[in-house]
Amino acid sequence: MRGLGLTKGLYKRLEEQGYRSKIVSITHVAELHREIEAHHKKGLLDEELYDAYLASFDFECQRKLANAGSLIIVSVPQPQVRVVFEWEQNSYSVIIPPTYDCSVDERVTDLLRAYLGPQGYQLQKVRLPEKLLAVRSGLAQYGKNNITYVKGSGSFHRTVVFISDVPCEADSWGEPAVLEHCEKCSACMKACPTDAIGSDRFLLHAERCLTYLNERPKDFPEWLSPSWHNCLVGCMICQKVCPANKEVLKWTESGATFDREETALILDGVSDDRLPRETLDKLKNLEMMEYYDVLGRNLRILMEQQISKR
Repeated sequence: MRGLGLTKGLYKRLEEQGYRSKIVSITHVAELHREIEAHHKKGLLDEELYDAYLASFDFECQRKLANAGSLIIVSVPQPQVRVVFEWEQNSYSVIIPPTYDCSVDERVTDLLRAYLGPQGYQLQKVRLPEKLLAVRSGLAQYGKNNITYVKGSGSFHRTVVFISDVPCEADSWGEPAVLEHCEKCSACMKACPTDAIGSDRFLLHAERCLTYLNERPKDFPEWLSPSWHNCLVGCMICQKVCPANKEVLKWTESGATFDREETALILDGVSDDRLPRETLDKLKNLEMMEYYDVLGRNLRILMEQQISKR
C-alpha cells in the first residue's frame, strides 16, 4: 500500500481508536525552528522559559531516521484525573489536568508500528513544539489562551509527534488557525489570575502562566497568590471557562488514593529512592515522577486551601 492509500489507511486505524492525526512533510521542522527563534530574537520569549523548555526541542530529529520524510502528529483525547490524599482525619481531592499522562505515547507508538512495520516503514517519537505543529498541520486550532483545541475533545487531549519514512503525499501545512468564537470571547483572559493571557499580543506571556510556575522547583514569585493554585501541577482555570470545552469539562477519571503515611512522605519531600514501592508505582502510573520535587509543595498549598473552606 503506497501513497494516499497508505495515508488514508493510517488515519482510519487511528480514528478507530478515537485518535485524530495529520501527516506533514518533515521539511517543516526547519520552519518551526525559524518561527521559535524569531520570537526569541524579538524578545517575546522569557529567557529562563526559553532555556527550560524551548531549547530542548529536537530540531535535528531527521538525523535519527534514514530517509525520514514526514511528521505524524496524533491527538489522543485525555481526561482530568482526580487523585485523593489522606491526611490526619480528612481526605483531600486534587486534579491533574489533561496532557500529563504520557503513557499513551507508548500505546500510539505500538499502534503505528503494528500498522506501518509490516509495510516496511519506520518511525520514532520526537520532541518538537507540539502545539504549534498541531495547529500548523490543521489538526488543531489555537484558543486565545494559546492552548490547542481539537474537534470532539476540546483542550482535553495530548499531542504525540513522530518522524517517519512514510511518504507525505498530501501536505496540510498552513497558517495557525484560531477558534472562531475567540474573536468575540475574552473569558479566558478575564479568568486568568496571573495575566498570562494579555491583550497586548496573541502570544501567551508564558513566564507568568501558573502551569510554568508550579512545575518548576523554584520559589513562587511574591505576586502569586496561593489562592490561585487549583491543580497538583498545571492549571485548569482558562480551560474551565472556555466555551469550546463545554462538552468535555466534566470528563474526570479517578486516579490513585494515597494513605496518610504516603501523603506524609510526599509532603516531607522524602527522596524518591526512599519511597515504598507501592507509593512509587502510584506516582509512576500518574506520570508524576517528573514533577516529584514540586508535589509536596503544591499539595500542601491545595490542602491549606481546602482546610480554609471547611
